[in-house]
Amino acid sequence: MLTIGQLAATAGVTVRAVRHYHHVGLLPEPERDRSGYRRYSAQAAVDLIRIRTLADAGVPLARIDALLHAQPAEFAAAVDDIDAELQRKIDQLTEHRRRITELAGGEGLVLPAGVVANLNRMRSLGVSERTVRLERDVWILLQALDPESMPQAIKDKAASFDDPQTTRLYLACDQSIDWDPHDPRVDQLIDELDSWEIDHARDSSEQGNTGLAFSRVVEASPAWQRIFDVLAHRAKQRRTAGHVRAEP
Repeated sequence: MLTIGQLAATAGVTVRAVRHYHHVGLLPEPERDRSGYRRYSAQAAVDLIRIRTLADAGVPLARIDALLHAQPAEFAAAVDDIDAELQRKIDQLTEHRRRITELAGGEGLVLPAGVVANLNRMRSLGVSERTVRLERDVWILLQALDPESMPQAIKDKAASFDDPQTTRLYLACDQSIDWDPHDPRVDQLIDELDSWEIDHARDSSEQGNTGLAFSRVVEASPAWQRIFDVLAHRAKQRRTAGHVRAEP
């Protein structure tokens, strides 16, 4: 006869595990002998080894009792069911691992390949990682707010980096993120961006459905907020002047 410690050692489990198997009803708990100890038979050791083996194989404890008392055909069918469930979990975990691997790349998990290519191109041009992350956030918001505009916006963004003047201004904006809003360099950058908008027929005040996306950019920098406000004001003045000249 075995003590609980000897039983646990024989099956390669802890005493705590034996007591847990008692608690859940998998292993009968013997009565105490005259000395006050519980003594276990060789059959208890065999049963405990079988329980441990099934548990180590991934069989849920709730199903082990039925397997211990199943006939060979029933046992085989139950094992097949358990194997199918384990395979389902493996497939699910494999998919989770794939998505985690994509997440390590950051942008590729939630954005189209064209956006990711543009972000990587920004990095190659020397744009700071902080600005790249802000640009990423803008694309995420744009995709949620106006997904139909994404394909053309991606093409336009890629084309803009083929223009040396546009690239130079983009890098200048990147550098200005920490400038004081009233730094003279901000005024110079505003003038250059205003000229660029006129040359390219752009209007900073017209955001359409992308106002939230633009707010993600300007909230990152007081200097950018002032740049955007002044450009929007100048664009509005030009529109007003244009309407006045157009009146008969």
